[in-house]
Amino acid sequence: MDDLHLHASLHSNRQAVRELVSGRSWTYGEFDHWVAVCVARLAALGLSQGDRVACLSLNRAEQIALHLACARLGLIYVPLNWRLSDGELQQIIADCEPSLFVSDNPARLGEYRWRHIDDFDPERMQLLPLWHSVSDPDLPSLMLYTSGTTGVPKGVMLSERNLAETAINFSILGEVDSNSHFLCESPMFHIIGMVTSIRPALLEGARISISDGFDADRTMAWLSDAALGLTHYFCVPQMAQALRKSRNYNPRALQHMKALFTGGAPHAAAHIEAWLDDGVPVADGYGMSEAGTVFGMPVDPELIRRKVGCVGLPTPRVQARIVDSDGKPVPDGEPGELQLRGQNVCVGYWRRSEEFARANTEDGWFHTGDILTRDADGYYRVSDRKKDMYISGGENVYPAEVEAALAHFPGLDEFAVVGVPDERWGEVGCLFYVAPQADIQCEDVEAFLTGKLARYKIPRRLVALEALPRTGVGKIKKHALRDHFDRAEDGGTKG
Repeated sequence: MDDLHLHASLHSNRQAVRELVSGRSWTYGEFDHWVAVCVARLAALGLSQGDRVACLSLNRAEQIALHLACARLGLIYVPLNWRLSDGELQQIIADCEPSLFVSDNPARLGEYRWRHIDDFDPERMQLLPLWHSVSDPDLPSLMLYTSGTTGVPKGVMLSERNLAETAINFSILGEVDSNSHFLCESPMFHIIGMVTSIRPALLEGARISISDGFDADRTMAWLSDAALGLTHYFCVPQMAQALRKSRNYNPRALQHMKALFTGGAPHAAAHIEAWLDDGVPVADGYGMSEAGTVFGMPVDPELIRRKVGCVGLPTPRVQARIVDSDGKPVPDGEPGELQLRGQNVCVGYWRRSEEFARANTEDGWFHTGDILTRDADGYYRVSDRKKDMYISGGENVYPAEVEAALAHFPGLDEFAVVGVPDERWGEVGCLFYVAPQADIQCEDVEAFLTGKLARYKIPRRLVALEALPRTGVGKIKKHALRDHFDRAEDGGTKG
């Protein structure tokens, strides 16, 4: 028995899932029956334990039903990033070798065995339900390919036990109960969309509303609709800023929400404080594909303001430690790599057992590659990705710290700091920015940051771009910025 089937047994007529655009909706009893019919369809297609079912589609209820059906049948569900190029998709397809493709755009799938996602519409499947329970919660049921910001994407294998831990952890931190109502809008090829916005609601018997994509004005209208009664919305900080700039932004209409939950990228303290000033709690958090929800801020506005810039606390179910380069724990307030241990950590990387072994210490701690600090109250703060750190004149520089200091720079809306080669200092910071109406000079940046940061942390190079390269969920591709700098250096066109 899984969470869906339990709540279907307890309160079959309670609303479970709704699509906001199409208007389709299902009760817990109806959705549980749909998943059982999907199990029958997958079994009839000859799929068996360990087979992969890949899906290329915008957000829709079929994705949830297929994933839960795969879990019951022992299959691995692989949602694909539809924002990738055909070449990038082919690379992932070749890696996971799916036994079945499901898509809302089969033209992109070439000669692979595929079925249109509409074939799994409950109105079209004339099959008797097949009532399977999850036989082994430690078998992988979901494979999420990392965004590839540092190279070739790899498949992160998550078991039902892993996913249950995220459901429990976020439910505790986000104060989820049976009256909660989630807006699932982050793409379902990402852990925020496929797990964090779905599993806690199913755990508690709450409601899920699905959007097919983010549009700031439309999303703000939904969040503001008291009759709809959305309580939980998870987005990346860039989406949160877009909401504030929407034409119909009205913070007073958001008072029925538990909080706006953000993660996936650094969130400037100044932006969080602006939400708080408008009376809207913004609870930042920290998680990753390999470990789901790890930390989360409380939804108490006073605590958020007092700890602004932190990503919160873990639940007792998550073991976390911060260590130095020798693997030794560091004192509170000192930066170090975050390592994790617990049942929330994934069961492996698809066909990369050696790489997964290297990602874990001998005593079972998972290397996140992220640099964090913990304060005396136990709250964690992200300093930076370990790989994004650069060394200037022998000093470690964490771009996230520099970016936070630049949050109030006039006219600077979208920007990122990256370490680039420098003959004198080894590396210096390069500020990539989008500011079409502003003429920013290095001298302006230096004057603004002097007194706020040590001089070696101040960016010495500037590059103006029409847009920053981003992944499918809005994260800035810093490796692409480095490549851009290197190409400009070779061509002598750098700004």
